Amino acid sequence: MHALEPVDILQQYWGFEGFRALQEEIIRSVLAGKDTLALLPTGGGKSICFQVPAMAMEGIAIVVSPLIALMKDQVANLRKRKIRAEAIFSGMSFRDIDRILDNCVYGGVKFLYLSPERLQSELVIERIKKMKVNLVAVDEAHCISQWGYDFRPPYLKIVDLRALIPDTPVIALTATATAEVVKDIQEKLAFRGTAQQVYQKSFVRSNLSYSVLQEENKYGKLAQILTNVRGSAVVYVRNRRKTKEIAHYLAKRKISADYYHAGIPTATRDLKQEAWTENRTRVMVSTNAFGMGIDKPDVRAVVHMDLPDNLEAYFQEAGRAGRDGQKAYAVLLYNQQDKQQLERNYELAFPEISEIKQTYQALGSYLQLAIGGGEGQSFDFDIIDFAQKFQFHPVKVFNSLKALEQVGLIILTEAVFIPASLRIKVNKDTLYDFQLRHPKLDKVLKVILRSYQGAFKDYVKLRESQLARSLSIPKTELQRALLLLRKEGIVDYVPQKENPQIIFLHERLPIEDLLIDQQLYHFRKNRYVERVNKAISYAETVRCRQQQLVGYFGEEDSEKCGICDVCLGRHKAEVNKDEFERYKTKIHRLLKREELSLGEIVDSFTSRHENKVLQVMEYLVDEGFVEKEGESFKWSKE
Repeated sequence: MHALEPVDILQQYWGFEGFRALQEEIIRSVLAGKDTLALLPTGGGKSICFQVPAMAMEGIAIVVSPLIALMKDQVANLRKRKIRAEAIFSGMSFRDIDRILDNCVYGGVKFLYLSPERLQSELVIERIKKMKVNLVAVDEAHCISQWGYDFRPPYLKIVDLRALIPDTPVIALTATATAEVVKDIQEKLAFRGTAQQVYQKSFVRSNLSYSVLQEENKYGKLAQILTNVRGSAVVYVRNRRKTKEIAHYLAKRKISADYYHAGIPTATRDLKQEAWTENRTRVMVSTNAFGMGIDKPDVRAVVHMDLPDNLEAYFQEAGRAGRDGQKAYAVLLYNQQDKQQLERNYELAFPEISEIKQTYQALGSYLQLAIGGGEGQSFDFDIIDFAQKFQFHPVKVFNSLKALEQVGLIILTEAVFIPASLRIKVNKDTLYDFQLRHPKLDKVLKVILRSYQGAFKDYVKLRESQLARSLSIPKTELQRALLLLRKEGIVDYVPQKENPQIIFLHERLPIEDLLIDQQLYHFRKNRYVERVNKAISYAETVRCRQQQLVGYFGEEDSEKCGICDVCLGRHKAEVNKDEFERYKTKIHRLLKREELSLGEIVDSFTSRHENKVLQVMEYLVDEGFVEKEGESFKWSKE
């Protein structure tokens, strides 16, 4: 019997009275030493399922996660609960990694979060052998499957841990996995015979109303939705430029909004996220960079301005609405341009193999990496600068890098913030002498000595912005001074990092040795097309939205939800004969005068007739009365 029951641990550290559906069964399975797969939709409380049993057992839990932001977020949350946790990810210095691993072996750390590529490091493997590992948790486990939408080759190496710690159970967790991906996860992680359990919570969200609205004037419709649905909201868009554009559009209409994407500095992103979490900002307009690890229960609406290229991503993002169990809305604004855009994206998503090789060669030049060098090294990487320097299409560059990632040559991480660190290398007498001779740098050193007592003994983490404010100088000027102190041999200074990282998992190859399995590449291409077609089908099929979504994940026998646009009949517009003739006459009069967009035609009628106007227009186009030219319509048949 364990010293503390799982529910006691839950109450002591998390302050919850009881578990959510399936959590306790999953925890009991892990504590019984069984390999366990937990499929819980977004907001289903996945982290509790491995954190509680790890706390109930002696030793340390290793958590593998591909998302640095998510790792940092979970480590911060555990530390808030007075639970010792550490994370090792790309871009960290050898010194920091070595210190953390030492603490994990000897220092009572309960959770070690690792990015999957770190499991290939000899240093990490050797230290794991010395740890008492009580559990291996594999988060975002769908990344292990080539059948999935987010395959990451380093995940295939996780199974090697089993040889090091053969008696340690594995728990795999994901929010989105089709039946074939579920099977693949179990195989790739070598789940043990009968000693394995699969727990799947229904994907049905009874409080969440899904709608697909055929819409030409998306901005206007968005403002209307946010006026009608009060409370916190997320608006997802495909590109960074639109995040700012739409946030400004909403602000002009007195709707409190801000924008968020991976190109914004980390500190600014954190402030934006905090304002939204605390309801000082009502609407966050974002790329898919926003949302991972955010547990805000009272989001009332998630609106997608563009159709994602797979239902896994859509389901996960839409599922951020209504985690508190109260009524919430997931709305997709869709039109034929979305379909065309997805078809265009396909061309960019799978560059020619010759283009992938060209990108790989240029990457070596850009990073000044010799043939045969680079293995295990991590580099700051600015994808826009790289694309401009070699006159490549940025989207093709990104997808070429993803293809190289899937071959197992490199990893491209998200932006990672690692604070600056500093240690004073000289003794007090030498430092005093230096300060007398360099009065300008003396001011900087005095503030450092006053703010960071331990800088003579060990590396201290510098808060550069705060330090610059104390000195009343710009941060860039402070950084120049610190680099000068490093050059003079007075300090060892490691500047802060804030960029995405490129990691070379393999030495740089000559271009003729770069082999890409064409058959596998075409398999991924075909899977991508299948997923895109499923997403388009979801938007265009008049069938209960929830039934379609959960059916995609293998729940074939679910009931109609009763609250989506289809179940409520919003897509229908019963038009009687008199109404039809009236609408047709008015549309005829409008289009004989001038060509108009669909939005302009709809706006010529009162808003309550919008669905009927759309149905009449659909008939007039189908029967050849009206023709579309570009974005406009004209009357073509008398």
